[in-house]
Amino acid sequence: MSFSAKSVLLSSRAPRCWWWRQRQEPSCAAAGPAWCLLGGSRPRPILDMSYSRHFLDFQGSSIPSSMKKLVVTKLSQNFREAVNLRRDSPVPLPGDGDLLVRNRFVGINASDINYSAGRYDTSVKPPFDIGFEGVGDVVALGLSASADYTVGQAVAYVKVGSFAEYTVVPAKQAVPLPSAKPEFLTLMVSGATAYISLKELGELSEGKKVLVTAAAGGTGQFAVQLAKKAKCHVIGTCSSDEKGGFLKSIGCDHTINHKTENVESVLRRDYPEGVDVVYESVGGKMFDLAVNSLATKGCLILIGFITGYQNPTGLQPIKAELLPAKLLKKSASIRGFFLNHYFAKYKMALKHLLEMYEQGELVCEVDLGDMSPEGKFTGLESVFRAVDYMYMGKNIGKIVVELPHSVNSKL
Repeated sequence: MSFSAKSVLLSSRAPRCWWWRQRQEPSCAAAGPAWCLLGGSRPRPILDMSYSRHFLDFQGSSIPSSMKKLVVTKLSQNFREAVNLRRDSPVPLPGDGDLLVRNRFVGINASDINYSAGRYDTSVKPPFDIGFEGVGDVVALGLSASADYTVGQAVAYVKVGSFAEYTVVPAKQAVPLPSAKPEFLTLMVSGATAYISLKELGELSEGKKVLVTAAAGGTGQFAVQLAKKAKCHVIGTCSSDEKGGFLKSIGCDHTINHKTENVESVLRRDYPEGVDVVYESVGGKMFDLAVNSLATKGCLILIGFITGYQNPTGLQPIKAELLPAKLLKKSASIRGFFLNHYFAKYKMALKHLLEMYEQGELVCEVDLGDMSPEGKFTGLESVFRAVDYMYMGKNIGKIVVELPHSVNSKL
């Protein structure tokens, strides 16, 4: 049966609510969305193809037999050295409960370098797939998966292996969408990280002073907006006046350009009592500055340290020997946050974020590289440029790479 015929059959099913369905929480071992950032399972080979032939027919559809994908072939914090583009990888086949997604947009994350360097799971050896999140269209699916999805449906997912033209995604981990828009991609990791970390660790309330470092980045933009929704006073650091303008447009009360201003002096002058919450992702000197800026009973939420990711050691020196005394003096605290440890909160967070975006209450800024020297990030080849662009601090919002497909679809 060709895809066209099967598509007609499957599309006759009753439509489902696009943004969420109640379903059983998958275990970590079962591989998961944000719950699968640490080395998700690779698409399993199908031994019994008797049912799958009804859903996947390379000869009768527009799906090719091979595809491009990025593969880590050497552990290194240098992304260009670690990752190779393979042009003739077999297109994976979906199992009974799986979707085959043709990726339209893939997200770039600072932690892509940590993953290619093998810092998350030392047991994983090259070669292995890379890329954490994608948005695309279902082009094939297994029998069980057809109970909830149809060919042609737009979905988002978080699963290792998104830097590919096609990715197999367990249906239970997919999020159905009204359309394949890059804005939805911003919420899957970046938005969920900001939402859950601030809700669980920030203890935000009206009038609190919140400092967001790298505030114009993929995650920072959401930390600013969510803190404002909690009626906090928000200060954001950034690296250009253009970024400062963007931050003001999404509600940031006070922007500090760390390229032209002394952040520590500005904070000491304008906030002599300190700030109540710091949302920190930069590391190094910014981390030290943030600790010094905490108010009595203040809390620093650590979600990353991007300045150390490209270093062989992974960390830049901090004044750790003074840290206990500084925290004790202020009854202050530092809380680390890693999305994988908050699986149980992910569904509700994503549901709320999607609702806010659909209602026009949340800006999801996407940077497709239009202002980069070589232009828009298009195709898997441009993932390398996109990673470089992020580490040069050029992006405003979430960096997204578009994957165009020249093959005419029969859907």
